[in-house]
Amino acid sequence: MSMKTTLIGAAALSFLALAGCRSTKEVLAIGEAAEANPGPCPRAFALYDASRLVEIRGDGAEKFGNVGFTGEIDKVRSLCRYYADRPIVADLTLDFSLGRGPAASGDTITYNYFVAATRKNVDVLEKSIFPLTVTFPPGQDRVQVTEKIDEIIFPRANDTTSGENFEIVVGFVVTPQQRAFNADGKRFRVSAGQR
Repeated sequence: MSMKTTLIGAAALSFLALAGCRSTKEVLAIGEAAEANPGPCPRAFALYDASRLVEIRGDGAEKFGNVGFTGEIDKVRSLCRYYADRPIVADLTLDFSLGRGPAASGDTITYNYFVAATRKNVDVLEKSIFPLTVTFPPGQDRVQVTEKIDEIIFPRANDTTSGENFEIVVGFVVTPQQRAFNADGKRFRVSAGQR
């Protein structure tokens, strides 16, 4: 299984502009893959205990004044294609909301997040960690970022193996303390109390 990553940018917008006059099959040049998948795509989701990241600084007390950088995975979307006995090829789009709390040091941080391809409820086939470096503009404490993983490939045993046998699991790389904070349902958002 392999993964490739790119940020969505102007190239994607120009692709969409060109795509308006031709069929999806022509634009994507997918030939037989335009046929319906023989089954559903792998489920893609953020792991609850790793879907948020809250950095607690200072004396370690869980109060807003000690909050450094924060992050939340807002949305996980995936599409896939497979036919005959070919592997499942999925893409993944992740929307992040990132914050800079009162105890954050500096304007730039590198968040790390993982993408794991798994056999459903069995084992991890492959797991990759991706850096997400963000610089907060002057005077802003929140940014939103979209990341795209272009290709996640799941081998199939035969042409009857469907995508429902696999999952794509994502999350932040968190410390044991951050994982426990999330598991307890706690959260700090920089936007808390604002409309």
